[in-house]
Amino acid sequence: MDVDDVARAALYVSLPVGAALVGSLIALVRRPSAAVASAIQHFAAGVVMAALVGEVLPGLREQGHLPWVVAGFSVGVALMLALGAWSRRLEQRRTSIARSETYVLPIGLLAAVGVDLLIDGELVGLGVTLGSSTGLIITLALTVEILFLSLSVVAELTDAGVPRGRSALITVGLGLLTGVGAVLGAALLGGASHEVLAAGLAFGTAALLYLAVEELLVEAHEERETTVLSAMFFLGFLIVYVLGEVAA
Repeated sequence: MDVDDVARAALYVSLPVGAALVGSLIALVRRPSAAVASAIQHFAAGVVMAALVGEVLPGLREQGHLPWVVAGFSVGVALMLALGAWSRRLEQRRTSIARSETYVLPIGLLAAVGVDLLIDGELVGLGVTLGSSTGLIITLALTVEILFLSLSVVAELTDAGVPRGRSALITVGLGLLTGVGAVLGAALLGGASHEVLAAGLAFGTAALLYLAVEELLVEAHEERETTVLSAMFFLGFLIVYVLGEVAA
């Protein structure tokens, strides 16, 4: 374990954890309109895709270790698909119970978000061990993602009948899991072999790719598409690409 990497991971992850707090406070004061939420989703998807294309995937290619990359990516895909299926089943069960006017906390949603945030944190910690610029770009991408995620979770919990203040507190608590994942990732993977690092990075890549394609963009397209909303995706992509070039 490299103490410096752990300290740097704790510093970096304060940004996405802070984003969870800010997003929860914004949702507490005023829930964003559907158009604003869609714009944030487009932008966040562009940011995540740029981080993957510009930083993570080139790093995986340079490291090689293709069998380990395939194994890590496959495990990540399997986990995210399983979480998605489980969350949908629990949501259907909650909806059927809610029809009887019984309040049910969306455990499936909270579990899926919690696991996703742990993986996000692991990716921050892993990015720190790979280099300061890579870790910073990944952290910035996740900060935007978690900002939207916190807005969405507070809205989901409020719609489920949870008081708005409690919804915000639950969301902030979930955001802290990102910090746990980052510190554990840096501590456990700091001295790992190149093969294990490649597998871990591929695992996180699968999780982020699922988030961008299967969640952010799918939900973003529920709102009527406009030129401005579509442009937000490319704006997010361009900003992260430029940041990556400047930091290189």
